[in-house]
Amino acid sequence: MNKRKIEIMDTTLRDGEQTSGVSFTAAEKLNLARLLIDELKVDRIEIASARVSEGEFKSVEQIASWAKSAGYLDRIEILTFVDNGLSLKWMKKTGAKVQNLLTKGSLNHLTYQLKKTPEEHFEDIANVLAEAKKQGITTNVYLEDWSNGMRNSPDYVFQYLDFLTTQPVKRILLPDTLGILTHSETFDFISQIVTRYPDTHFDFHGHNDYDLSVANVMEALRAGCHGLHLTINGMGERAGNAPLASVVAVINDFMPEIEINVQESSLFKVSKIVSTFTGFGIPANKPIVGDNVFTQTAGIHADGDNKKNLYFNDLLPERFGRKRKYALGKTSGKANIQKNLQELGLTLNDVEIKKVTQRIIELGDKKEKVTKEDLPYIISDVLDTESYQQKTFVKSYVLTHSKGLKPSTTVAVEIEGQSYEENAQGDGQFDAFMNALRKVYKSKKIDLPVLTDYAVRIPPGSNSDALCETIITWQDKEKDFITRGLDSDQTVSAIKATEKMLNII
Repeated sequence: MNKRKIEIMDTTLRDGEQTSGVSFTAAEKLNLARLLIDELKVDRIEIASARVSEGEFKSVEQIASWAKSAGYLDRIEILTFVDNGLSLKWMKKTGAKVQNLLTKGSLNHLTYQLKKTPEEHFEDIANVLAEAKKQGITTNVYLEDWSNGMRNSPDYVFQYLDFLTTQPVKRILLPDTLGILTHSETFDFISQIVTRYPDTHFDFHGHNDYDLSVANVMEALRAGCHGLHLTINGMGERAGNAPLASVVAVINDFMPEIEINVQESSLFKVSKIVSTFTGFGIPANKPIVGDNVFTQTAGIHADGDNKKNLYFNDLLPERFGRKRKYALGKTSGKANIQKNLQELGLTLNDVEIKKVTQRIIELGDKKEKVTKEDLPYIISDVLDTESYQQKTFVKSYVLTHSKGLKPSTTVAVEIEGQSYEENAQGDGQFDAFMNALRKVYKSKKIDLPVLTDYAVRIPPGSNSDALCETIITWQDKEKDFITRGLDSDQTVSAIKATEKMLNII
C-alpha cells in the first residue's frame, strides 16, 4: 500500500500556552522545542505569537538560533497578524523564517470585528504576503473561525480561497476555532475544499469543546487534509486542542493508509515533562498518557490477562514507554495480588494470599490507597498477626492535642472479655495512650513491657497518603521482641503495634 504522508504540527508552545494559567519560560520553550523535533519527531512546531512580550521575543530568538544551527529553521513557525508589517519586522529580528498569518475565515468575524469588506481584507493580506516574500519569509495562512464560515458564509470562504490560491502561500490552515464542528461536518467541509483546490496543502486545526476533536481529526484525514495541528496533553484555550498522543495512536491503529513521523515511544516522556513545566496536571483517565490507562483494577481482568491476555487491546503500554499495572484495592482479587508479587519477586501460598487479599480489601473500604510498594508491609503485618491468638482488643480511643495543653488519651480495652477504660496525659499522643494503658494493667497488677525502640517507615517512593509501618521493640523480663502496626496514620499504626504486644505478653 502506498501510504499518504501527513505533516504533524505541534502548537503546544503557542496555542497550548493559551491554557488558562500556563506560561512557559524561554528556557522551557527551548528545551521543549528540542524534545518535540529531535525526540518526538514532529514535522513542525508553532512556538509563539509575534509582538506579545519581550520574553516571547527572547524565546523565539533562542529557538531560531538553535534551529538554524541544527537545520530546522523551516520547521519553526510564528503566529503573525495583518498589521502593516509590524509582525514581519518582529520576526525578522528574531531570525524566524515561517509565519502563520492570522486572517478572517468567516464573514461574521470580518464584518463585525474588522469592519471591512472582503476586497479590503484581501488587499491587506496581499500586501503582507508580498512583503513576506520580499524578506524571504515563508507564509502559511490561518482562516480564523473557518468552521463557522463554512456553516454560515461558505460563499465568502470560497471567494477567499479563490484569492489565496493565487498568492505565495505554502499552506492554508483551517481551524475549528470555537470547537463547534461535528465529525460529519468536518468531512463534508474539508472534502469540498480539497476537491476544489487539489494542488493546495491544507492543515486541520481542531479544538475539543464538545470532546469531538479526535473524531474530527479522523474525518479531516479521511476527507484528504494534508496536515494536523495538535498539542501535548490536549492543552489549549477552553477545552483545549486535539491531543497529540490520542491522535497518533488512532492513526497508527485505525488508519493504515496514513504515515506519520511521530515516535510513539516518546509520547509519555514528553507529556510528563510538559505537565511538570506547566503545572497543568494530566487527568488519571487521560487516554495514552494518564496514570490509570494501563492499570487493571478488577481482579477478573488480571485473571484474564493471565489466561491468553483476554483483557488486552492493541494499546500495549510498551508502545508508549510504559508498563501495565495491577491496582490494589477493594476490587482486587487473587490475580491482582499475584501479578504484584511477581514483580516484587515474592511468593505466598494460597492461604497467605487469601489473608493478604482480605487485608487489602479492608484498606480499600476505608478509601486508603494501596500500592505495590505497600505489599511487603501488608504481608509482614498479616503474617505477624498469625503468631498469636488475639484475646486483647483496643476497642476505642480518643486522642487529643491542643496548643498549650498536654496531649491526653481516653482508651477502652477488652481483656479476655472484660472491658476497661482509662484516661491519661503524656508528652505526646502515643505517650498519653501508653500511660492510659499502664493504668488499666496496673489495676490488674501487671507491668507492661518497656518500649526500647520505635521506628516509622513508609514504602520507598510513596507519598504522604501512603501506608505507614511502625516497628516497636519491647523489653519484657530480659527478653526483647518486636511488633509491627500498619495504617495510613502514624499514631494509629503505633497503637496497632501495641495491641499486638498486649496479646503476646
